[in-house]
Amino acid sequence: MSEKAAAAPVLKKAKDKNKVCFDRMLLLVALALMGISVVLISSASVMESLTRFNDPMYFLKRQLIYVIAALFLGLVCAAIPTGVWKKYNMACMFLTLVLLILVLIVGREVNEAKRWIHLGFINIQPAEVLKLCWILYFSSYTCRKIYEVQSRLSGFIKPMIFIAVISLMLLAQPDFGSLVVITCITFGILFVAGAGLLKYIATLTIVGVIGGILVMIQPYRMRRILSFLDPWEDQFGAGYQLTQSLMAFGRGGLTGEGLGNSIQKLGYLPEAHTDFVTAILGEEFGFIGMCAVILLEFIIVYKAIVISFNILRKAPLYQGYVAFGIGVWFCLQTVINIGAASGALPTKGLTLPLVSYGGSSLFVSIAAIAILLRIDFEWRNGSLKADLKESLQGKTS
Repeated sequence: MSEKAAAAPVLKKAKDKNKVCFDRMLLLVALALMGISVVLISSASVMESLTRFNDPMYFLKRQLIYVIAALFLGLVCAAIPTGVWKKYNMACMFLTLVLLILVLIVGREVNEAKRWIHLGFINIQPAEVLKLCWILYFSSYTCRKIYEVQSRLSGFIKPMIFIAVISLMLLAQPDFGSLVVITCITFGILFVAGAGLLKYIATLTIVGVIGGILVMIQPYRMRRILSFLDPWEDQFGAGYQLTQSLMAFGRGGLTGEGLGNSIQKLGYLPEAHTDFVTAILGEEFGFIGMCAVILLEFIIVYKAIVISFNILRKAPLYQGYVAFGIGVWFCLQTVINIGAASGALPTKGLTLPLVSYGGSSLFVSIAAIAILLRIDFEWRNGSLKADLKESLQGKTS
């Protein structure tokens, strides 16, 4: 036997040992968006920081602390086997419901909305925590009740009852945007699980009617709809924020005015570093910069859906539904945030994942990315084979 042939097994073993068992591009894209977030907030928040705290770098410093803390949280979440999330999903959901009740009692009110629990350095937004915990819980429900979901009306109605309870809590804050996200995540997971089309049509009709009633009975929602349809009709009233955002996009053009050269951030555009950071992105980096960020966001969505389908085409496993739910969440929130800032959709008060300022949103988004990386890792190294075997045995028995 030649030396080359004898060394081949050793080289193959070393190559397998050095093989990366997770999606590096997914990790790099998430880190890139966090880096873009820091750069954007350093520019967009200057005037707000100076006016409120007499420190032009106030929000930037806080965001840097949030980023570092979020990275540590991500490492912890990535180290936790997905079976643990499956086992304790009910506990996570229960704690989230407690937070949703607490925010109505002791929550901090901002702009006539009580959505935050103040804990010293950080304000916790339970609705953000709910998005991830609902995915973890509902994926488990779908996995356990897969036959009922696919063939019986009760499998479709039960989660709708739970959604109705959550809706009451979110509308009491009020937070209609998060309710839209939670509802769409639910429908997305039910769709990929194989729920019948007729159930979809019936439920969507009911949801549409209820949504229409909510818009009509809440004056501020009706104002948002009307200002979205024609913001220039009341450009110094209900349409003010949207018109300023549109002017920011108009100034940006194709290549933008350059980093730090935004005019709208100088007190003209409210929430310039949070919900409308997209407008500052468009003003300073133009259409090209906008397209780059949108591409990065949708790479995450694409990766989540690919991971999900790789698993679900083998068997209806918990991890596949979680990955799909995360993909729907990031996709929807990106579309709504950019759509609201550009006037394509009514304003909903939703952040741009991994980019907008805020601790709760960043922590939960990074936790979701970490769980997604863990799912991909477990699928690649074969850790899900036991779950797959158990699921296939359940189908044949």
